Amino acid sequence: MFLKRLYVFFVMEIQTRRAHILGVTANPTDSWTAQQARNPLMDLGERAGRFKFLIRDRDSKFTAVFDDVFAGGGVRIIKTPVRSPRANSFAERYAGTLRRECLHHLLIHGERHLRTVLAEFQSHCNHHRPHRGRSLHPPVHNPGEATDMTARINRRTTVSGLINEYHRAA
Repeated sequence: MFLKRLYVFFVMEIQTRRAHILGVTANPTDSWTAQQARNPLMDLGERAGRFKFLIRDRDSKFTAVFDDVFAGGGVRIIKTPVRSPRANSFAERYAGTLRRECLHHLLIHGERHLRTVLAEFQSHCNHHRPHRGRSLHPPVHNPGEATDMTARINRRTTVSGLINEYHRAA
């Protein structure tokens, strides 16, 4: 078994704290990052027009082609200052949470396995994990939904059995 570094490309909606894993690769190039930027914009359709800013770091993989993808949709690109991780604290916190709560506890067997684990963790964070900045609600939360407090509680394991999620039975 050979150790291999894999890069994960994600974006986060700051207002809702919703994370989107866009891609995984061993060799991120400028054309790959530009294509990964195009994919969610096509999927979002009309909703993409609501985004006004993209905060990104100064990595060399984010070239003018990458910036043009978002600028074409009317999104203003804001580059973080050099060596200032607090400037993009929401993304730094998500990356740290991903490492601490998930990746440090699993042995990843390859790119395909990593994609599966990341998809499960993304779903967990977006639908179940509470966020302090959102009054302990997950990013995808419907406050108008009634909860039957007398229903049984069911447990479901996710992220390769690493995390337990609890739901009221319907």
